[in-house]
Amino acid sequence: MKTYNVGLVGVGAVGTEMIKVLKERKFPCGKVQVFASRERDEVILGENYHILPATENSFGGMDIVLFAGKTDVAIQLKDAVVKAGAKMIDNSRAFRQDPTVPLVVPQVNAEDLDWNQGVIANPNCTTAIMLEAVAPLHKAKKLKRLIASTYQSASGAGAPGLEELENQFREYVEGKPLTVKAFQHQLMYNLIPHIDKFDPENWYTLEELKMRNEARKMLHAPELMLSCTSVRVPIARAHSESLNLEFEEDITPEEAREILSKSEGVRVVDDPLNGGYPMPLDAMGKYDVLAGRIRQDISRHDKKGLDMFVSGDQLLRGAALNAVEIAEHLIKRGLV
Repeated sequence: MKTYNVGLVGVGAVGTEMIKVLKERKFPCGKVQVFASRERDEVILGENYHILPATENSFGGMDIVLFAGKTDVAIQLKDAVVKAGAKMIDNSRAFRQDPTVPLVVPQVNAEDLDWNQGVIANPNCTTAIMLEAVAPLHKAKKLKRLIASTYQSASGAGAPGLEELENQFREYVEGKPLTVKAFQHQLMYNLIPHIDKFDPENWYTLEELKMRNEARKMLHAPELMLSCTSVRVPIARAHSESLNLEFEEDITPEEAREILSKSEGVRVVDDPLNGGYPMPLDAMGKYDVLAGRIRQDISRHDKKGLDMFVSGDQLLRGAALNAVEIAEHLIKRGLV
């Protein structure tokens, strides 16, 4: 079997998860080289790695480089990766709206990989989780309008966010004042309807606007009407989303369940009378997005609307798994 040399820039929560997924999926790795801000030796998932500084001269001999670091680092090193002849799969927001860069979830729009010029962008985690469940319905009935409310885990703010939530629970039990640094407010026993900066023109946050802009690009639906409210919740690492969907054609809950039951990357969990519905606890650590609470929108007088609830692992489905699947599809399509 042919193998591929893989670079990884960044060893935070997402970078660590990428290494785990590469192993789990038996990705045909040759050499795996981890890069970060400085040279050091570090144990990651029980194995020793000699981490090298990420510089413009780092990527010779690499076939695929996964970026799990900051936006400015991705921008700084993009040309060096492409010049070295490697494919760059970037998890930051740096290139998501660049018209020359495909923004991809393989189950949604793998064909967009064919026009890559060396760089492929990973969408925002909430967009990736949403589109796993929404794209199959859009392909069948053409989505016209979507209203989303997202319930986003602490891990969406990276390792510091996850650590802060865990520390707050520990401090509360020990009777200590709660430390608040990673988020604007205490997260334990609280909800924070504020993720990323506010746009002063419309007072949506950048996180909420990402959902609209990225969904339009990936679905090739520039006129798609989408509004989102993003909320940080005291959950470890799985995002959930409440979705109200309007289609151009009639669609029933039964049709939606049938479509989603045949869709890769989605598992229908829709037995509410017996407690069967998507929950972040059940999505955590799983590859599939859980979809349920599928019902006709009773605010309408036609059958063009549905309501649905989804949950997906933020670090996996929303980041690391998607990046590795992009790499797998590049190989499958003979693009690397």
